[in-house]
Amino acid sequence: MIANNKVQQKRKNLEENGITFGMVSVIVMSMSIVLILALIKIYLSNQIYHESKIVNSMAREVAALKAESIMLEQNVEALKYKNQVTDTIFVIKE
Repeated sequence: MIANNKVQQKRKNLEENGITFGMVSVIVMSMSIVLILALIKIYLSNQIYHESKIVNSMAREVAALKAESIMLEQNVEALKYKNQVTDTIFVIKE
C-alpha cells in the first residue's frame, strides 16, 4: 500500500508539473522557426546593403562621366571655334 501510494504521488507530481514532451518540442520548433526567419532577414538586409553600395558607386561614376563629357564637349567647341577663327585670320593676312 505504501509503495502504491508513492507511485500515485509520483504520477501526481508529474501531472502537476505541467511540462510535457509535446510542449517542449513545440517550444523548440517555434524557437527554431523564429531563428531561421531572423537569419533570413539578416542575410537579405546584408545583401541589400552590399547591392546599394555597388549602385551608389556606379551612380557616382555616371555623374563624374557626365560632367567629364560636358567638359570635353566644351573643349571640342572651343577648339573648333579657335580653328575656324585662326584659319580665317591666316586667310585674311595672305
